[in-house]
Amino acid sequence: MGIADDAVEVRAHGWRTLAALHGYIEAELERDLNRDVQLSVVEYTVLDALARQDGWHMRMQQLARASALSPSATTRLVNRLEERDLLTRVLCADDRRGIYTELTASGHRLLDAARPVHDAALSRALDGARAVPELAPLVDALPELTAQPA
Repeated sequence: MGIADDAVEVRAHGWRTLAALHGYIEAELERDLNRDVQLSVVEYTVLDALARQDGWHMRMQQLARASALSPSATTRLVNRLEERDLLTRVLCADDRRGIYTELTASGHRLLDAARPVHDAALSRALDGARAVPELAPLVDALPELTAQPA
């Protein structure tokens, strides 16, 4: 194996480790959010992303990026959340073609109830992942990575 092959393998190993950590955390979050507040991880992610916006709204394409979903999957998710009265769509005043998505009062209340569940599950998942030798270095690096400005 040459130097270039070694570099590719190092990157591939890093990616596999990151994917394993993501799966480990997501499974813990999914179980607890579904059980305690009847939300999926991606539903929580959308509600959380909306709540973090000034004015509490986002365009659909911004929401798709924030949730790592395709535009069509984002539309289906927004439809489901709108049916549950957790968010609503609003026409953009400046551009009638633009549609914003906003949290409703019900969405805010559910997100407030979901945050402690999410945070506890995330903490538990990170503690559990730290006990897995392959995942521990990545978990330990997270505070340094998240302290960097975006």
